[in-house]
Amino acid sequence: MVELSVVIAVCNEEENIKPLIEKINKSLSGCGTEYEVIFVDDGSVDKTAEAIRGYLSQNIILVELRKNFGQSAALQAGIDQAAGNYIATLDGDLQNDPADLPMMLELLKEKGCDIVTGIRADRHDDFFVRKMPSIVANFFVRKITQTKIIDNGCGIKIFKSEILKEIPLYGERHRFLVALSALEGAAIEQVKVNHYPRIHNKSKYGLGRTLKVVSDLILMSFLKKYGQKPMYLYGKIGFIILLAGSVILLWLLVQKILGQDIWGRPILILGGLFMFIGFQAISTGLILDAVLRNDYEKNATKPYKIKRVSRAE
Repeated sequence: MVELSVVIAVCNEEENIKPLIEKINKSLSGCGTEYEVIFVDDGSVDKTAEAIRGYLSQNIILVELRKNFGQSAALQAGIDQAAGNYIATLDGDLQNDPADLPMMLELLKEKGCDIVTGIRADRHDDFFVRKMPSIVANFFVRKITQTKIIDNGCGIKIFKSEILKEIPLYGERHRFLVALSALEGAAIEQVKVNHYPRIHNKSKYGLGRTLKVVSDLILMSFLKKYGQKPMYLYGKIGFIILLAGSVILLWLLVQKILGQDIWGRPILILGGLFMFIGFQAISTGLILDAVLRNDYEKNATKPYKIKRVSRAE
């Protein structure tokens, strides 16, 4: 029975495959853990899939997606295939150290927690392009989620399988996987891990992802408070604006009864606008509630499409 599934999303990492597989096998083969390594090729245009196919074994599985769906969708594809009691995630760029996995798995069992996530204490990345945006993003994630996660961006993590499989991944949610799990009540331990400079190719991340991170943080803030009850937000705003519009129009009605001319007054237009916006906000809340309920009541569409799954014969 498989105890540990290691899920690795890769895209154009042809030169990293051989040393990465060798490191994983060396780290896990001697620790008495039954394991499998699931590589998800996220639409590579080089020979990444071919390189992985050359190492297929009882432990190595290749999942090829039809095109590039993004890292979150690729990880979701690997998680759906995972059979282990525990699931680890690992970056495919050789910057994470597979030798940390046995230690992290032992810590998870010892502490009885749900997740063990890494902290890149000695991080080998460019300060202004990668470190600084990461520091800022981690600060805001902690404030918004009210968690104490130091390094949300660290790629090496180990989860209890049932915890990870409950968190749907799409968009760019992989960046906040631990934080999202924490919001669901998962118990988390953090440990310092090794981190190495990237040897082959260039990083796919940089300053350009900062706006995406900010957008995701706004979304997380909304989901934390109103993810399951959007009507609470839109209904509250709608009723307040509707009440303001009603007061304005009622006051104008009194003025009209008293014989004053109210036509063409800006406050009349403002009152009508408030009524319109109020009704729109309430309608939006009702529609979002209906959509959310419909989503909960049926199986969500997978955020990826698989071309083939290759295993050793």
